[in-house]
Amino acid sequence: MEGVLLLHKPIGMTSHDCVAKMRKLARMKKIGHTGTLDPDVSGVLPICIGRATKIVEYLTAESKTYEAEVTLGFSTTTEDASGEIVSEKAVDREILAEEVLNVFLNMTGEIEQTPPMYSAIKINGKKLYEYARAGIEIERPTRKIIIHELILLSGINQDDKTVRFRFRVTCSKGTYVRTLAVMIGEQLGFPAHMSHLIRTKSGDFSLEQCLTFSEVEQLVEDDRLAESLISIGEALKYLPKCIIHDNLAEKVKNGAVLPLPEQFVHLHSGEPLIIYDENDTCLAIYTKHPEKTHLMKPIKVIKNDFV
Repeated sequence: MEGVLLLHKPIGMTSHDCVAKMRKLARMKKIGHTGTLDPDVSGVLPICIGRATKIVEYLTAESKTYEAEVTLGFSTTTEDASGEIVSEKAVDREILAEEVLNVFLNMTGEIEQTPPMYSAIKINGKKLYEYARAGIEIERPTRKIIIHELILLSGINQDDKTVRFRFRVTCSKGTYVRTLAVMIGEQLGFPAHMSHLIRTKSGDFSLEQCLTFSEVEQLVEDDRLAESLISIGEALKYLPKCIIHDNLAEKVKNGAVLPLPEQFVHLHSGEPLIIYDENDTCLAIYTKHPEKTHLMKPIKVIKNDFV
């Protein structure tokens, strides 16, 4: 069994927990996920099964879409609802939708973001959340991210001390939406945190395509789990595709260097080119040779006689 399972990750489980559960359900060890979601976050989590674990890095999408809620009035240690309150300031004025939309406009495009202390980014060989749990705050490098789109999804809900509203964001890989919520609050003049988050899209994969664990369990019971998987070729369809004749297939399976077809001479070295046989089976990922530009060399063999 091989392919990509689109899981609707539930709240309360880590991405690692989801992989561990899938290993038990599928009775396979060779399973991995394509991008961590925090335990308090639900949504699209592609799970790679069997040979599909070889393409994990190509499914860590550059663009993701989330629906989130920001609460103004207090901030937390983790920048989401699970943390302890660190700063409070009652929202003592009316927050208008037009004001929020102006903030969204200012934050659309390339911006800088400092990752939160409670994150898995490593500095000096140690994860940031390990420093945070030890009560140590260290300097984190800012990095550039891209906010492709910010849309207000709700009205502005205001009570005596807090304000809440929901938004949709499409952003580049590496964006922390909880930090984005804090940044929105800063621009509005109040401490803030992310009070809810769901990932609705990861690359071309959407929430509507995803299966819940109860649905996966039913498929296993009916012996139909394999039918629900997206093939490796389908998962990689967004990348350049090269179909080879059967007489070259064995060479590809053995990782041979091959002539680069003329239609792909524009590719840069390092850019992936997916090799398929005449039956539309994904065999390997190649790239233009860095020195001999008329040739292509394998990055990763997907299908051979040994795996």
